[in-house]
Amino acid sequence: MTSDPIPISLVAHTAFCPRRAWLESVGEKTDTMQMQAGIEAHRRADDPSQSRPAEYRAVSVRSERLGLSGRCDVVEGSAEGPLTVVEYKATPVRRRPEVTEANRLQLALQRICLEEMGRVVAGTEVYFTGHRRRVEVDLSAADLLEAEEAVARTRSIISADHAPEPLQDDHRCQWCSHESVCLPVEHRYEASRRRVIAAAPDAQIVHVTTPGSRASLSAGRLEVKKDGEKLLSVPIERVLGLVMHGNADVSSALLRELCWRDRCVVWCSWSGRVIGWSQGADSPNGIQRVQQHVASAEGRLDIAQQMVAAKIANQATLLRRNGDAAEEITKMRHLQRYALDAPSLTDLLGVEGEAASLYFAKFATMLEGQASRFAAQQWRGRYRRPAPDPANAALDYTYAILLGECIRALVACGLDPHAGFLHSSSRNKPALALDLMEEFRAPVADSVVVRALRNGELSEDDFTAVMGACRMTDRGRKQLIAAFERRIETSFRHPVFGYDVTWRRAIEVQARLVLGTIDGTQRDYKGVRVR
Repeated sequence: MTSDPIPISLVAHTAFCPRRAWLESVGEKTDTMQMQAGIEAHRRADDPSQSRPAEYRAVSVRSERLGLSGRCDVVEGSAEGPLTVVEYKATPVRRRPEVTEANRLQLALQRICLEEMGRVVAGTEVYFTGHRRRVEVDLSAADLLEAEEAVARTRSIISADHAPEPLQDDHRCQWCSHESVCLPVEHRYEASRRRVIAAAPDAQIVHVTTPGSRASLSAGRLEVKKDGEKLLSVPIERVLGLVMHGNADVSSALLRELCWRDRCVVWCSWSGRVIGWSQGADSPNGIQRVQQHVASAEGRLDIAQQMVAAKIANQATLLRRNGDAAEEITKMRHLQRYALDAPSLTDLLGVEGEAASLYFAKFATMLEGQASRFAAQQWRGRYRRPAPDPANAALDYTYAILLGECIRALVACGLDPHAGFLHSSSRNKPALALDLMEEFRAPVADSVVVRALRNGELSEDDFTAVMGACRMTDRGRKQLIAAFERRIETSFRHPVFGYDVTWRRAIEVQARLVLGTIDGTQRDYKGVRVR
C-alpha cells in the first residue's frame, strides 16, 4: 500500500491521545520515569536471544495491505501451529490490571499482521509485569475492523502539518510521558494547579573543565579522568547534557551514546565562547524547522517584541531588588511597554539598546557590598570581549554558559539555533539561541554574577589582567559554573502558568512555545517576566 509503513505502537498511541501520536511521529522523545519503567518491563521480552522452544520474543511483523509494521513482545506456539500473542505492559501494583482500548487495538493489529503473513492466531493476551498476571483478550470481527480504521485515522493525523489540539482537563495528561513536550496547559495560557513533569527531573548537565581531562563511557556511566585519576563518574541516564570547556576531550563512544539519547554536547573555549555543539541525525520536528526558516526570513516582530519586553522587565526587576536606580527603573518600565508596540525591528533594537544603556549605567550599584567592592570600583560600563574588568569578565563567561543552555533547549525540540527573529543570522551566529537567552540574561546570568561577587564566591584573586584584558582563573571559572548550576536548578513560580519550575526547565518551555508559535499550534508567544 505504501513504501513508508507506520509503527503499530503509533496507532495504539493515537487511541490514547492523537496529539501524542503526532508528536512521536515528528520525532519527539522523552526520558521520563514512565518511559524507563516501560523499557525495564520489556527488557527480557525485547531480547530475541531469550526465546525458547514454543516461545518467541521480539517477533517482527508487517502488513503490506495496511502499510503497517511492528513487533510482538512474545509469540507462543509451534513453528507451524496456531499462535498466541502476548503483549507486555508495565502497570504499577497500586493500579488494577485493566486492558485498555489501546491494548486491544495493538493486539488486533498484531493479529492482522501475523494472519497476513500466513499464520493462524488462536489467542491474544496482555501480561501485566507489575502484577505478574496474564489477562486473555477476546477479539471480535468488529475489533479487527476498528483496528484497520484506526490505521487510516493515524495516517491522516501524522500527515497533517499541525498537531491536534491538546486534551483539556483530562486525567490522561497527568501521567503521560510526553506532557513535558506537549505542554497542554501552556498551549491555552492558563494557570496550572499542578506541576508539569520535567523531561528528566533527576538529570544534570556535566561540565568538564579540567585541562587535559577526558570524558568517556564505561559500563553505562559517564566518567571523567585525567592521568588515570577518576574525577567524576555518573550514570549515563542521569546526564541531560555535556559541556566541554577548553582543552578537554570526549570519546567517540560517549559522543555516539549521547547522540543516540538525543543529549546535546556543547564545546566551549577556555574563556567560555561557544565553539559548536552536537545534534543527532533524527532531530524532531523537521517540517517545523522549515517553517522556522521561512518565518525567520520573513520576520516575526511579535515574537521579538515579547522577548525584548521580557528582557527589559527582568533587568528593571533585578536592578530594583539589588541596586539604587529609581529614575532609571522608571524609564526602563516605559521602554518595556513601548517595546510591545515597536513598529519595526529597527525601532525595537533601538529600544533594547536604550534600556541596556540605562541598566548597565547603574549595574555597579548592585555590587556595593564589602566583598564585591573591588568589582564595583573597576566597572566603567558594559564592554564585550576582551573584558576590561572582573564584572565584565564574569558576565561574558556566564552569558556563554547560558547560551549553551539555550542551544541545548532548542536542539531538544528540533529548532535550528541559527534562524532567529531578533538577532541577525548574517554573521553566522546562533541567532535564535541569542534571542531566547535575552529574557534569561538578568534573572539567571546577571543574578549569578551579582551574587557570586557580593557573597565572596568570586574574589579579586579569581581574576588576572593581561595586556589590559581581564581573565578568570581556573578556580574562578569553576566557582562561577557551580554558582550558575545552583541558580539554574532553582525553582520559581512561572508568572504565566502558575506552577513551580526550574530556570533550566523554563528555558525549554519557552523554546517549545516558540516552536508552537511558529507552527501555528500556539496563539502567540509570551516571555518570562519576574516580579
